[in-house]
Amino acid sequence: MQPKLIIHGGAGRSLKSKGGVELVRRSLYQVLEQVYPMLMAGAAAQAAVVQGCQLLEDDPRFNAGTGSVLQCDGQIRMSAALMDGTAQRFSGVINVSRVQHPIQLALALQTSPDRVLSEVGAAELLRELELPPYNPMTEIRLQEWLRERQENFTHEMAGVVVEQELVEDTAGRGTIGVVALDSEGRLAVGTSTGGKGFERIGRVSDAAMPAGTYALPSAAVSCTGIGEDIINECLAAKVVVRVVDGLSLTAAFERSLQEAHQNQRDLGAIGLSATGAIAWGKTSEVLLAAYHTGDRLGDTLEWQTGELVGSVAA
Repeated sequence: MQPKLIIHGGAGRSLKSKGGVELVRRSLYQVLEQVYPMLMAGAAAQAAVVQGCQLLEDDPRFNAGTGSVLQCDGQIRMSAALMDGTAQRFSGVINVSRVQHPIQLALALQTSPDRVLSEVGAAELLRELELPPYNPMTEIRLQEWLRERQENFTHEMAGVVVEQELVEDTAGRGTIGVVALDSEGRLAVGTSTGGKGFERIGRVSDAAMPAGTYALPSAAVSCTGIGEDIINECLAAKVVVRVVDGLSLTAAFERSLQEAHQNQRDLGAIGLSATGAIAWGKTSEVLLAAYHTGDRLGDTLEWQTGELVGSVAA
């Protein structure tokens, strides 16, 4: 089996500048160039997904890990999930603080009888794993929150992808996500997010739900965009189950994204099938995704077609 890899860094408004597009492309391609060789060397899909998520969590340009947005009280609370398609095992953490890589906690829970932990439980897991406390806040996110507080939080959410060094020059409303198919035909998916920004304390994103992160032996999907819209569509699970029921990955994306469009949702998604097909879709203006087919790198940053779905055949 030829390994395949697709990643995303958010979805939302179009990037405002050509320079912003190139910076995001460089960030995404660097992750592909580090993770894909792992798959070629025989690494399992789950290991590749975790590594890809950690790299994206470390990039302050994206809203996950370092560079996560602040909630209304000025605190960062992150969520992440991991699902192994072969084992059909989901794990995740919700609203965890002071950790560098939330996806690492989701990985630790893969072998636990209790696989999804919220704020207090996730903090206790952090201590059990003896991971050092980490402050993911960046100066640009702090200044973004301070300006918004002065305006009495008039925006429903923060900017998600930081272009250049201006908070105002932002795009996206999403998460980071990685989907991998390894040389043994195994699928895995991971998603990590800092949330919407400025949200009510205790709000839960789609990332740590099957609505936003889901995998079975036949397909795996990670979502991004407005979490409430993704939850309402149960998008990731819907696409995967449609592949199980006999649709191709592209057809499953097309039917699901058309429904989301009719329902006026604002979201995006990436996915892989066990046959090696790659697909993505969006109802938002832009989807910040990139992929590796084994032969070439590609991305969706300037994908402006009138179609809701794009794909690369197996």
